Amino acid sequence: MNEEIKQQYYSGPDGNSPFRRLGGLLRENIKNLTPYSSARDEYQGEASVFLDANENAFGSPLNQQFNRYPDPLQDRLKKRISEIEDVPSANIFIGNGSDEAIDILFRSFCNPGVDNVIIVPPTYGMYQVSANINDVEARKVLLTEDYQLNLEGIAEAIDKNTKLIFICSPNNPTGNSINRADVETLLANFNGLVIVDEAYINFSYQKSWTQELSKFANLVVLQTLSKAWGLAGLRVGMAFASEEIIEVMNKVKPPYNVNEASQRLALEALTNIDQLNSWVRETLQQRDRLVLELNNFDFVLDIYPSEANFILVKTTDANKIYDYLLSKGIIIRNRSKVELCEGCLRITVGTPDENTTLLDELKKL
Repeated sequence: MNEEIKQQYYSGPDGNSPFRRLGGLLRENIKNLTPYSSARDEYQGEASVFLDANENAFGSPLNQQFNRYPDPLQDRLKKRISEIEDVPSANIFIGNGSDEAIDILFRSFCNPGVDNVIIVPPTYGMYQVSANINDVEARKVLLTEDYQLNLEGIAEAIDKNTKLIFICSPNNPTGNSINRADVETLLANFNGLVIVDEAYINFSYQKSWTQELSKFANLVVLQTLSKAWGLAGLRVGMAFASEEIIEVMNKVKPPYNVNEASQRLALEALTNIDQLNSWVRETLQQRDRLVLELNNFDFVLDIYPSEANFILVKTTDANKIYDYLLSKGIIIRNRSKVELCEGCLRITVGTPDENTTLLDELKKL
């Protein structure tokens, strides 16, 4: 970042400059933070003998070698994600799951015991957990009955210490996408960061908010390789934002936050888009099948429209159905105690055989 931009970014609020507006959000200790300088940060170019990081020079007791520290900024992986998402590498942060990105946003922008964020339940539970861990108030503004944003309620909840607004779209656990016009209203009028979590975007017909990064300096988009890409066990998540926000996140993260095995395997997986597209198509077909067949059961009261790889099903007795399926070795998610999800079960779309097993057991019930 050049010095002129850096001065704007860190100089504090200013109604005309998005960099100054974001700079005013940043915690003072983070503005002045000198990040850890790893051994891999302190040289440029190619080398063949590495005697700088106190690694085991003899190798690893494995078929593959993992004795060297991984690329701290995951450049090769970012390049591939950049090609897929059509977003410059400088606008990409890669974390140990998107949960790490969420935590870093709290630690970068929210002063413990002072600032607050807004979450819109029912939504992904990690926003609340991260708020609790970082001693930041999470103000809840419930979604409307059709699971859309309550813009008036959000406006009333915002004060001078509101730093972040979290929106999951498609939303977990409801499955629907949030109206784009409502999100744009927040982006245009809120002086903090608006984080749009797109963990399930591959299953949606909506376009990604990553294409709007140049338009909104306060937009952060989260994605993950855990869902459609089938890499949940590798823990690789992404945040897309302005270069200034990404630079802050890279300052705050641990030096080697994504391990070498995850980087290698994720890079290999990302070469196989045809497999991803095939799985997405089959998932959507199976989702339609589940909706069609579940509607035939008397204990199913409603199935909410979904643009994700799961469905939210309102039932007459969620606890009974959940316990019965559990006794048969079938695990779904009981969301009946979540606000606005009373009586609801969240069912992930499985393979054709798994879905058949589920439906057969429900017929016995």
